[in-house]
Amino acid sequence: MSDEPATTHRATRLDLDDHMAGLLRDRLPLVAERTVSAITAEVPDYSGALTGAMRAKIENAVLVALGTFLQLIEGTQATDPSTPLAPALEAAYALGSGEARSGRSMDALLAAYRVGARVAWREVSSTTVRSGLAAETVAEFAELMFAYIDELSAASVAGHADELASAGRVRRRYLERLTRQLLAGEPEELLRRGAELADWPLPQTLTVVLLPRRHLRAVLALLGPHTLESGEDLPGLDPAEERVVLLVSDMHGARRRQLTRLLHGRRAVLGPARPWHRVAASYQRATRALALGLGSPDAAPVDTEEHLAELLLSTDPEGLADLRAQVLRPLADLPPATADRLVETLRSWLLHQGRRDDVATELFVHPQTVRYRMGKLRELYGERLHDPATVLGLTLALATWTGGAPPDPSAAGRSPGPAVPG
Repeated sequence: MSDEPATTHRATRLDLDDHMAGLLRDRLPLVAERTVSAITAEVPDYSGALTGAMRAKIENAVLVALGTFLQLIEGTQATDPSTPLAPALEAAYALGSGEARSGRSMDALLAAYRVGARVAWREVSSTTVRSGLAAETVAEFAELMFAYIDELSAASVAGHADELASAGRVRRRYLERLTRQLLAGEPEELLRRGAELADWPLPQTLTVVLLPRRHLRAVLALLGPHTLESGEDLPGLDPAEERVVLLVSDMHGARRRQLTRLLHGRRAVLGPARPWHRVAASYQRATRALALGLGSPDAAPVDTEEHLAELLLSTDPEGLADLRAQVLRPLADLPPATADRLVETLRSWLLHQGRRDDVATELFVHPQTVRYRMGKLRELYGERLHDPATVLGLTLALATWTGGAPPDPSAAGRSPGPAVPG
């Protein structure tokens, strides 16, 4: 018993003669039986729970507790130091722990004590009053009895609270370990064992959310109780950024849109939904999006589902740089500013499928300017602008291009290409 409540009961000897004490002891089995019956009838959490061997066990516990009380008020502890006040409190503490393990709430436990105290006093008082015990002594008897039951109740509450706290700490450790295993991509069999130990219900999918630590508590309060979290030694993240990862269950369709709204303004990054045991893939994608600086995380969260092209093209930055140098080789001899304007126009022309007015609107230029620039590009590329392979290469190379003169073709392959601009 690690955190027992301090014993506050001051045993006071009552003037009970042997006849009265004997009457009370003889009545204790009936009192215990009626107390348990009342608890099962009046406290819903115990309805149907106290049967068979369990009922006998609880009746015996009530019998022992009341017997201990009689020993205390008779003053036998003065000559017998082994009087079980401490064991009675330990038993009450153990009862509270057991009730917590059984899943019954502290409210149910306290309700059982209230009902038990009322019934026990009703049964005991009827004996004392019928036997002619003085009214003053009966009142003192009641005061001592209820004080004693309060001590037992406090010990049980302490046991219940300590058990929940201990179980909570153990479960948190299991959940933290499971989160690390999920992010590390451990085998499914190992993950299932970890989920069972942590008493964590398996979802269909998990979605990774990365966000600054300062937003963690506010966001967790808005999510389901089975959301996993980790903020320690996260692979692929700079510790100085103080980011945490959340693993959110079953975010699809409207639920994902709702999650996006909840994360607005919290500098969050969302990975894709993946089967729960493959959430490491969601984490890898989210961390890559964060590293690339995609989107505007100060406003709406960065949803990786909206940046798949950039993420795909970022997987081989050097290859992308080589491709860009290769397909833009016809512009290599132009002045940088001229080349930049032509590349800008070519990219827009490809993405808008040659619609001149749309290109002009995007570039804030006159349609005739677009016509002039495309004429120059046709001179430089010739028929290659109609070649599907060239169009594919140009589209991929310029999909994430945001400005700057075309790379020097002679530099291709000499050094790593630039990271994909955000």
